[in-house]
Amino acid sequence: MSLEELREGMAAVDRDIIALIARRQEYAKEIGRIKHRSGLPVRDEAQREEVLRRALDAAVEAGIDPAAVEKIIAVLLDMSEERQREFAGEGNLP
Repeated sequence: MSLEELREGMAAVDRDIIALIARRQEYAKEIGRIKHRSGLPVRDEAQREEVLRRALDAAVEAGIDPAAVEKIIAVLLDMSEERQREFAGEGNLP
């Protein structure tokens, strides 16, 4: 493969990642609705730790730097919590 073809492949993967993040945010929105109706707090430390643990395990299995994956997942978790806060009247998203 040429450099250009490889870069095009990476661009396609980037688009896929963005689509998956958008899908994850839709799940977060629904979770936020359920939590709001149930009177549950947005932040759930036990769930957050479980998500991080799963991601780190998957990173190790895939041969990817766990520290980098931890940073990425932390950002995704923060985005999810912000999306959920919309339903508690605490969010900053438009």
